[in-house]
Amino acid sequence: MLNIDKIDTVYLACGATDLRKSIDGLSIIVQTQFQLDPFEKALFVFCNRQMNKLKILHFDDGFWLYYHRLERNKFKWPMSKEEALKITVEELRWLLKGYEVRTVSKFKPIKGKNHF
Repeated sequence: MLNIDKIDTVYLACGATDLRKSIDGLSIIVQTQFQLDPFEKALFVFCNRQMNKLKILHFDDGFWLYYHRLERNKFKWPMSKEEALKITVEELRWLLKGYEVRTVSKFKPIKGKNHF
């Protein structure tokens, strides 16, 4: 069972991924396309084109490959980037429950002390 409480980092592979790939194929994507280490204490999350299936690659004294399929709904998956998006574990929980993970904040930072 997936225990995300012991995970430091989560990376989303934005855009669609061919989920026919298994551990070796997804590890190669992590290494070559995203320039990341698949052996780090992280989850690498991939989604299919229809946005109803996920695969999660995880290394913990060996590779784990988790598969999750929705029957009626779709994931709110970021499709605009061709890179890995770093999110928090809490944001992954939101994504798995069907909420959207925003890639760009809609709020702008406040500059200066007298902003009222």
